[in-house]
Amino acid sequence: MSRPIPAPGHMAVDYEERLDFDRLRRYRLERAQKALAGSECGAFLLFDFYNIRYTTQTWIGGALGDKMTRYALLTRSGGPTLWDFGSAARHHKLYAPWLDDADCRAGMLGMRGAIAPSAGLMESAVREIKGMLSDAGLLDHPVGVDIVEPAFLFEMQRQGLKVVDCQQLMLDARLIKSPDEIILLNQAAAMVDGVYQDIVEVLKPGIRENEIVAMANKRLYEMGSDQVEAINAVSGERCNPHPHNFSDRIIRPGDQAFFDIIHSFNGYRTCYYRTLGVGRSTASQRAAYAKAREWMDAAIATVRPGVGTDEIAAVWPKATDFGFENEMAAFGLQFGHGLGLGLHERPIISRLNSMTAPVELQVGMVFALETYCPADDGFSAARIEEEVVVTADGPRILTLFPAEDLVVANPY
Repeated sequence: MSRPIPAPGHMAVDYEERLDFDRLRRYRLERAQKALAGSECGAFLLFDFYNIRYTTQTWIGGALGDKMTRYALLTRSGGPTLWDFGSAARHHKLYAPWLDDADCRAGMLGMRGAIAPSAGLMESAVREIKGMLSDAGLLDHPVGVDIVEPAFLFEMQRQGLKVVDCQQLMLDARLIKSPDEIILLNQAAAMVDGVYQDIVEVLKPGIRENEIVAMANKRLYEMGSDQVEAINAVSGERCNPHPHNFSDRIIRPGDQAFFDIIHSFNGYRTCYYRTLGVGRSTASQRAAYAKAREWMDAAIATVRPGVGTDEIAAVWPKATDFGFENEMAAFGLQFGHGLGLGLHERPIISRLNSMTAPVELQVGMVFALETYCPADDGFSAARIEEEVVVTADGPRILTLFPAEDLVVANPY
């Protein structure tokens, strides 16, 4: 009998083998280097802060990470070299010994245009990168870029660099998770298990959606989350159609309410929906939940190596079967998406894309499956999500808070 995937805690100990961060760093860099070696590119220039973390094993908060200022150059002959925000580069020299001191550099490009390109920062940055490529004998090769500001792209082209897309290659590199990555994903899910227990205990008439969100944020950060990316809290008449947000609505007796908790532990994310009744439930609500569960179980039963994502999408209803005019309008309701350092990695599973461009499941893929069923009362709805690991023996579930049947919180 195979043992459960571990969720061993937040720190290393001397009496158990737990997570091996050195092994994790080697795995990620080797995957990226292999993707580069198999491409036409001489180097990858990375601005996507998930790709930066994957290759350099560094991280600073989202307030700076999404400003298109941090960037890393991974070359065929060396690297990665990281340009980071001000003093963060000096911090890396002290605390990131896997990077050479010379590869930790301060950088600034403009903070998404706040410093105009006319200031010359982009011009000098491209000149520096071009010089490094020249020294490595790589100027004749294209440079792969994942995401980029138009002004920086134009400057690269002005200085004679051929730019191609490497985001597809990096997403492929990040597709198969190592055992250490899976442990981190499982630990992140275990934290959300506990938050759902807290939600069940306080989900009573009079509490507001935003209060639930505040409590969940507090608990996650107390448990060691490094980023609470988003929490959806949707109740009562707001359930249908799904608004993908939260409000200050007061929760009332008999509401159906669903929540999505999206956070990361050491960078690895959750996307974890649960639907609850408040005090009591109606036949209409229970029927919607049963249907959403049926669709979920059918999808999970399909998961095994070699299966195409079109075969998973095929077990879900068509958009027109649950009240939408087409698959674009219903996108994200019957849905699957890869999980890792990013919230939406490969594979993306839906009737919108999977029927024409399926992806074959492989051992080590981790993704979330989401189903949604509107109730026939016209406003309630059920939303369920399970995080799944593809193993040689089939699917393993990371999301363990009860969801087989509709849970009614604080029943009367």
